[in-house]
Amino acid sequence: MVTISALMSLRGRRALITGAAGGLGKIMVQTLAELGADLVLLDRVDTPISALADEAEKTWGVDAAVHYCDLESQTDRDDLIARLNQEGQLDILINNAAFVGTSGLQGWGVPFAEQSVETWRRALEVNLTAAFQLCQGLAPLLQISGHGSIINIGSIYGEYGPDWNLYEGTSMSNPAAYGASKGGLLQLTRWLATTVAPKVRVNAISPGGIARGQPQAFVERYEVRTPLRRMATEDDFRGSVAFLASDMSSYITGQNISVDGGWGVW
Repeated sequence: MVTISALMSLRGRRALITGAAGGLGKIMVQTLAELGADLVLLDRVDTPISALADEAEKTWGVDAAVHYCDLESQTDRDDLIARLNQEGQLDILINNAAFVGTSGLQGWGVPFAEQSVETWRRALEVNLTAAFQLCQGLAPLLQISGHGSIINIGSIYGEYGPDWNLYEGTSMSNPAAYGASKGGLLQLTRWLATTVAPKVRVNAISPGGIARGQPQAFVERYEVRTPLRRMATEDDFRGSVAFLASDMSSYITGQNISVDGGWGVW
């Protein structure tokens, strides 16, 4: 009999998490380390992933390597893929890093008529092209794993258009490039699922809005719009990450799990 604890165990497996220093990234690091996975943490040089790796090693007794990489740079991505292939063994790839911009970024958090092609390209480079290249370049390692799993982090805005009523009276934005890149990532998930099968599974998680200090007016409107009547927390994603990374989902591929409090069921 196969036990649930055996299906959930990631002992002896190695997982790459991009954007590891972010809010969701930290949760992924903690979750996979708790299940026993050795880790490769990836983020930019100005992020504290070294401390995150040390914490995972001390708390859970796993090995946690660190790689710094600007995913907007193809040269950096080429170098990263070469290093990882040289290191060997990769069982899980989580494409979590995302270009989310800031209100001060030119051509980003502005009305549609003012959104720039340059910023559009930057968002697609990180959110979609980088994920494509990592999947392609690391597929050989994942295919020999015996437990290969790719998890792409999408968004509800890769599935649905924005409800602009939520944003009235705030400085918040929802640029076209973000939704388009996440929509492309979800389709890449489906395309890859039939392409790298049967040796690698490919699935996605689409988060709904995560509470991160947004204006109260936005939060109240968002919660009314959501069946579970609250925004998400990072902890809400532990289960879906553990499920898709482990053998709990060994017969699941090409799927998108919406962790959105029911946002998409209206």
